[in-house]
Amino acid sequence: METLHALSDVLQIAEDWSRDGPGVALATVVETWGSAPRPVGSHLVIDAAGDFAGSVSGGCVEGAVVAEALDVIETGAPRMLEFGVADETAWRVGLSCGGRICVYVEKVA
Repeated sequence: METLHALSDVLQIAEDWSRDGPGVALATVVETWGSAPRPVGSHLVIDAAGDFAGSVSGGCVEGAVVAEALDVIETGAPRMLEFGVADETAWRVGLSCGGRICVYVEKVA
């Protein structure tokens, strides 16, 4: 389980980056099923340059989430992402742990 300290660090990074840069998105694990690499409430913060901090999947889907987050930063439109073993995308990005995760990506104002 993610510690409160780690959670506050990622949220602090999101706040700092949004103050200092042109665009930031926050990805949050909002739902899990079965064996999931990260618990609900885990965060990944992404800036407009594609730099990121935190984790929503232990590394297996971060690349796909970062790509989607860049579009969210550009358009301002949030989106819900789903990854699971039945999803061909999940196998392509490496989520083969047997579970599913739902990640909500939103632009940080």
